[in-house]
Amino acid sequence: MVKVTFVKAEKDYRLWVRLSSGKSGYFDVSPYLEKGIFKQLQDGAYFEQVRIAFGGVAWPQQQDFSADTIEFEMQPAEEEGA
Repeated sequence: MVKVTFVKAEKDYRLWVRLSSGKSGYFDVSPYLEKGIFKQLQDGAYFEQVRIAFGGVAWPQQQDFSADTIEFEMQPAEEEGA
C-alpha cells in the first residue's frame, strides 16, 4: 500500500508530494476547491496547514486525500529541493 511520506503546500493550490513507492511530484488540489468541504482550502493560510495523516494528506477540519488518489492524479516533476 502506497503512503505519503512528505507533503508541502505550494502556490496555485498544489501540493509537492513524495510517496513510499519513490514517486514524487505535484498534486493539484484546485479542481476540488469549489466542492463542499474543500471550499475552505481556498484560504491560503489554511491550505498551508496540510499534514500527513493515515497514509494520505489532511487538513485540520477533516478535508483529506488518500495516497491512491494522489498517486493517480499526481503530475511527475523533477524534485525541487523538497
